[in-house]
Amino acid sequence: MNGSELVNHLFDAGCIQFGQFTLKSGLTSPIYVDLRLLVSHPRLLRQVGQGMAEVARGLFFDRIAAIPYAGLPIGVTLALELDRPLIYPRQQVKEHGARRAIEGTFQTGETVLLVDDLITRGDSKIEAIAPLEAAGLVVRDVLVLIDREQGGAEDLARLGCRLHALIRLREGLDALWHSGRITQTQHAQVIRYLSAAA
Repeated sequence: MNGSELVNHLFDAGCIQFGQFTLKSGLTSPIYVDLRLLVSHPRLLRQVGQGMAEVARGLFFDRIAAIPYAGLPIGVTLALELDRPLIYPRQQVKEHGARRAIEGTFQTGETVLLVDDLITRGDSKIEAIAPLEAAGLVVRDVLVLIDREQGGAEDLARLGCRLHALIRLREGLDALWHSGRITQTQHAQVIRYLSAAA
């Protein structure tokens, strides 16, 4: 399945919405991408994993590191598709038990492919990279389903990390417009927003 077909399915599943939304980054956006809904669409989640696996096969890594919460189901699907081990950095370290900052097994010096649902700016990815590097892991590549094209790639590049995305938002918008799922006005409004935010 190509990116255009996939973005149409994401729209049909309610994962891409239009209106006025406040993002985690604090930005106000005329488009909202909610990939947490993928867990309720197993066939679509599998297709996402297959598409991301095609990208991941061209990269070098020892294991996958998925960012909770939205990136975790995608990371599990990708791990199953590639038959590669998965770890994930905890958002909060528990005060009981093993008190691990990272769940799963790994060896110091291994390279991990950081996986998440989407990227706007690089802040949350940089936050996730910190405990991985503190544990002696190496992060060179970050793979997301959707790049909102709002500076995330540049933020990661400053850390020496490369961003890979299955869908770039502008290309996704084109696919939604050409398939008749959004109007020309909606398309133009989001393109203006992305250009102003660049």
